[in-house]
Amino acid sequence: MAKTKKEEIEDVSVERKLKALYNLQQIDTQIDKIKIVRGELPLEVEDLEDEIAGLQTRIDKFKQEVENLKITISEKEDLMKSCQAMIKKYEEQQMNVRNNREYDSLSKEIEFQKLEIQLSEKQIKESRFKIENIDAEIADATDRLKEKNLDLDAKKAELNDIVKETEKEEKDMIKKSKDNEKLIEERLLTAYKRIRENARNGLAVVQIERDACGGCFNKIPPQHQLDIKMHKKIIVCEYCGRILVDNEVQNIEEN
Repeated sequence: MAKTKKEEIEDVSVERKLKALYNLQQIDTQIDKIKIVRGELPLEVEDLEDEIAGLQTRIDKFKQEVENLKITISEKEDLMKSCQAMIKKYEEQQMNVRNNREYDSLSKEIEFQKLEIQLSEKQIKESRFKIENIDAEIADATDRLKEKNLDLDAKKAELNDIVKETEKEEKDMIKKSKDNEKLIEERLLTAYKRIRENARNGLAVVQIERDACGGCFNKIPPQHQLDIKMHKKIIVCEYCGRILVDNEVQNIEEN
């Protein structure tokens, strides 16, 4: 009966598993180096895009506020015209009143309309003052928006140049990484990825250097070093949890 892919992987010797893990680490380290070359540029581009979006939203809100104030001014101007018309009407009516009570009543209406005009004039003045201040804010935000867009264009151009230089190499490395992952059983691969995520330098598989772990530099007991050289089981550093291999792992035949 033919074995499944999973069974075939599980039947692979520990020695070959170590070789596959070592190769995977070398490939992933190369991918990490390519990303380091890009540095903080992708994050800087993202931050600039967020900042530009925020500035544009602010400018749009300012412009809407100006429009609302202009509508208020227009409404108050219409109200003033209406009040002036009413004053003229009441003054004409005063010429034909029959008694003092009617005259006083019309006088009160005229006074009320005059107060409405004064209030409208005050509100128009305040609205125009606000518009002046907001226009200054819009001009300032627009200038900053132009500067940020120029910065963004420069950062994007720089990032694109770097991506073009490393794109093919990165794609090749990612393909190699995926191919190597197929040679490693799921449980072991999951552990490898978890260690990589938690390790500051992305190293999950390290060699012994001067009798110490190549990741955390803590001393490895002689018996553990001997077990590692035997290639009979997967051994991890008791201090940092990284998978330990010796210098001979790179000479293990893959087939």
